[in-house]
Amino acid sequence: MINLKKLNPLDDATLEELGFTWHTDSDGTKYINDELVEVTKTEAEAYYEAGNEIYDMFVEAAEYVIKNNLFFELGIPFNLIETIKKSWENDVHWHIYGRFDLAGGIDGKDIKLIEFNADTPTSLFETTLLQWALLKQNNMDEEKQFNNVYDAISQNFKRLVTLEDDIGLFEERYDGWKILFSSVEGNDEEEATTRLLQQMATDAGFNTSFEYLQNVKFHENGIFDANDNQYEYWFKLFPWEDIGSDEPELATTLGNIIQNQKAIILNPAYTLLFQSKGIMKIMSDLFPDSPYLLKTSFEPLEGIKQVEKTVFGREGANTKIIDANGNVVEQIDGPYDNYKKVYQEYVDFNKDKEGAKYQAGVFFAYESCGLSFRKGSEIMDNMSKFVGHVLV
Repeated sequence: MINLKKLNPLDDATLEELGFTWHTDSDGTKYINDELVEVTKTEAEAYYEAGNEIYDMFVEAAEYVIKNNLFFELGIPFNLIETIKKSWENDVHWHIYGRFDLAGGIDGKDIKLIEFNADTPTSLFETTLLQWALLKQNNMDEEKQFNNVYDAISQNFKRLVTLEDDIGLFEERYDGWKILFSSVEGNDEEEATTRLLQQMATDAGFNTSFEYLQNVKFHENGIFDANDNQYEYWFKLFPWEDIGSDEPELATTLGNIIQNQKAIILNPAYTLLFQSKGIMKIMSDLFPDSPYLLKTSFEPLEGIKQVEKTVFGREGANTKIIDANGNVVEQIDGPYDNYKKVYQEYVDFNKDKEGAKYQAGVFFAYESCGLSFRKGSEIMDNMSKFVGHVLV
């Protein structure tokens, strides 16, 4: 059972002062829950260890996919395969951050991996800043949370500087290296998240700028902002699979830029391997005894309750829950049905006394670094609520 601590919520005006404008869902309900999940220190440590071990398995599975040319099985667009390989070869293509979605972890329930949002994960702003603000608002010790996300990602940006011996490009300009941050204009959540990451990179010592995605210029010899300033790094809050499927010319240009070492793109192309839910089938085969992994297959599982997912998709879209007899008991439609399917053993989420379900999210930046929760029903969708936590 999930235990909850009631809060005095942050009002809309305060949230907007913090830069958080997406506080109210389309049905008029508040997106930020006015309760905190109570988590023991032992449970927080278990989430920390789980994230670290799961990431190592993703790395081994990605190496296996590349060595055995299993890109098709994962639904990887063909025009990104060589770019993925190139980004995997050199540590300079550094994975800045991602978020694991997990079941269990509370009240003695085993932690199980649901999926890895490795490329463009949401809820960064909420996990990093709003949890701290909620505790402060309620006169609680702001340190009583598993939440080192801001410092961890800032340190990950600093690691880019320590990799200069392996890079071999722009060495004469090393002291002035710059990162351009981009998101799509008109999406408040994505812009606020991108600007938060920009601040983390600034704190790490980089020169940074922001440019809306549609204004960025891509040439064979580099990446430029609207004023023709060149950047050694480009962070894009735009999914790699969308670039491969919907922007083939851009995919080709970015591949050439990376191949010719004209710029480094964050998160790197290989995070698309982690992002594909198909890799969890590979992990299920490679690590059958892992306590964190659910049985996963490219074909329906025989005789057990399971979840059908598309290898790429967002916020629960095109997800089905299928009972042991093969009957669909719940589903959410969406725009991703053309993608390859995977079938994952069903696991129940922790519940509160009202029966609402909670999915844990653990951010990863070199190591596990922060915890938060989503509250919803069987399938977490874009109407699920953000819930912070407090250590007890």
